Amino acid sequence: MLNSIAKQASGAFWSRTVPELFVELESSASGISSAVASERLARYGANRLEAASVVRPLRLFLRQFKSPLVLILIFAALVSLFTGALVDAGIVLGIILASASLSFWQEYHAGNAIEQLRLRVTLRIEVLRGGHPCTLSVEEIVPGDIVVLAAGSLIPADGILLEADDFFVNEAVLTGETFPVEKKPGVTPADSTLPQRTNCVFMGSNVRSGMARMLVVHTGKNTVYGNIAERLKLRPIETDFERGIRRFGTLLTQVMMLLVLLVFAVNVFLEKPPIDSLLFAVALAVGIAPELLPAILSMTLSKGAMHMAKRGVIVRRLSALENFGSMDVLCTDKTGTLTQGVVQLDGALDTCGNPSESVLLDACLNAHFQSGLPNPLDEAIAAKAQPDIRVYQKTEEIPYDFIRKRLSIAVKNTEHSDADFRLITKGAFSSVLEVCNRVLEPDGTVGALDNARRTALEVLFEGYSAKGFRVLGLAVRDVAPKPEYTAADESDMTFTGFLLFFDPPKEDADEAIADLKRLGVSLKIITGDNRQVALHVAEAVGLEVAGVLTGAEMQHINDDALWQMASRTTIFAEVDPDQKERIVTALQKAGHVVGYLGDGINDAPALHAADVGISVDSAVDVAKETADFVLLEKTLDVLRQGILQGRSTFANTLKYVFTTTSANFGNMLSMAGLSVMVLFLPLLPKQILLNNFMSDFPAMTIANDAVDPEFVEKPRRWNVRMIRNFMVVFGLISSVFDYITFGVLLWWLHVSETTFRPRGLSSRCLPN
Repeated sequence: MLNSIAKQASGAFWSRTVPELFVELESSASGISSAVASERLARYGANRLEAASVVRPLRLFLRQFKSPLVLILIFAALVSLFTGALVDAGIVLGIILASASLSFWQEYHAGNAIEQLRLRVTLRIEVLRGGHPCTLSVEEIVPGDIVVLAAGSLIPADGILLEADDFFVNEAVLTGETFPVEKKPGVTPADSTLPQRTNCVFMGSNVRSGMARMLVVHTGKNTVYGNIAERLKLRPIETDFERGIRRFGTLLTQVMMLLVLLVFAVNVFLEKPPIDSLLFAVALAVGIAPELLPAILSMTLSKGAMHMAKRGVIVRRLSALENFGSMDVLCTDKTGTLTQGVVQLDGALDTCGNPSESVLLDACLNAHFQSGLPNPLDEAIAAKAQPDIRVYQKTEEIPYDFIRKRLSIAVKNTEHSDADFRLITKGAFSSVLEVCNRVLEPDGTVGALDNARRTALEVLFEGYSAKGFRVLGLAVRDVAPKPEYTAADESDMTFTGFLLFFDPPKEDADEAIADLKRLGVSLKIITGDNRQVALHVAEAVGLEVAGVLTGAEMQHINDDALWQMASRTTIFAEVDPDQKERIVTALQKAGHVVGYLGDGINDAPALHAADVGISVDSAVDVAKETADFVLLEKTLDVLRQGILQGRSTFANTLKYVFTTTSANFGNMLSMAGLSVMVLFLPLLPKQILLNNFMSDFPAMTIANDAVDPEFVEKPRRWNVRMIRNFMVVFGLISSVFDYITFGVLLWWLHVSETTFRPRGLSSRCLPN
């Protein structure tokens, strides 16, 4: 029965009525009994996010050897051991172990992301069990429980509201929305995005104000929060750099296989010893491998990481540094990254949109004297340069409620012997406007609020909203002193102006975007905020917008269509964490190397999926643990520096690859040809391997080589076809020169023998 309950309630529960959910969850308004709760706890498990399955250190260490290139080098070391080249084998194995140990330490150190996530939800909460309130650990909550929520509560599970009173929830951790969201009972469409599910509350969010009761539907890993944690346990998607290394290793493997078969077959056909021929062919094939590539990578990446650390960037995964240079798309969550993540009062304007000191004064009086719970809007007003309000005294308050959406404060001016009393009302624009019948003009006159004047105010409001501002209205009324004021006193008021709130962009955001554009990196905003706010932020930071796509629109777009649209879209608004990850994946499928900059738990899946995950020092722990890079400085200029460093590192890596593969291929091709031309094997296998290793050793200086400016002007990526063509063309040229040199040497020896042979001696008498 419990399995059927879980299955029934696992769908879009926000689209069903409370009675339907009571039936499906076998619960009621008084909750479930303790016996039923114990049974469900045993069946569903504790309401917590399980720690990530522990990866044994040995298994984690062995994962570092999965690259085809590393396997080739291990094979080369084994061949060296078998042929007696012990020093060569020891050096190659030492390089491999050192590189693997460095990567192992980086990954092992970053393995506590899920544990950090789990620790965020340990608390106690008030629950109704059998109609009786009791306080339980959040881990004991099960589907069907009735939970009582109040201001300051951390919501312990996903569920639907049964009742709510002035109930506002901060969901920034999940959606990125700066302002608290009003929640109330009801039904929302099945295809609603997470921010649109106003009848639901979710684990990890917290109550800003009011009281409510919720019916628990999902707990633990079945919650939205838990789904994010589960995905962080999965193996990260193969990044562009890892894909390039794999393809390069595959190319070397194919060349080696072909060379072994060809050289061995030809030498056996010429009746040379089969065992010696096989060892010679294998040594030639192994000689193509760039044995010092792991060392070069470790040196260049470590140098890059130290260089970035000096500029306030922690590199948590070394291989991601190469991806930083290849990145051509950077996605960012607006709040806290492009913006400061703090609501500010952007303007106190009169009824014609001009700055007004009197509007600011009334707003400060209303915010200062209100006695309800603190909220970010009043805090933003208080943070503004304050006018002198010491001469005013509060006499009464009409508290805010979600039906009126207004807050009124009655004040008197104590400087006047004949004290005047005023009622100052602040709230949602439409709610304030509906209690007004007059309007204060900029010249100080009061006029009637007729249809024409009302329309003009609404046009101003819509214009401010379209620019991404949160707009409140302000109204006043002279009142007579009395012991108590009620909502009925909010009538016949005079509309005085607007309050505009905005989450401002960071000071260096526009410069960072311009720098990224010059470096060939396009910026895309992915946010849970509404499209108008996102558009305004884009305008404020100078970002050119090519297209806007909302989360609701994405739900009706299949993956194939999204792959096509993602590259042409600049702003993705009103999206949930799942959709952020889907956008990153779509961009990768479209051929882009994607970076993601975010700071909330809602960004963790996208950070996990991106080729380059970037967070900031003020981010939640899970975002920092999931990211490849953590910015310690507030300035976004470090992104530009990181990209340049990544491209320099990648350039030096490619220098080594091009140089060694072409030289090694040419040398091995020359010896393969000589083995056919002479009656003996030109070199012993251990001589081939030692020669290859010694010729590669000077290339270690490439790690500190300077990079031409034109190489870092645009993103660079692994191009295995170019490497193959370069290797073949220059290898052939090198081998041709070797053959010419060998021919000249033979001719010179022949001439020397004929010209300088002592008289009376035959060639048979010459020493061998």
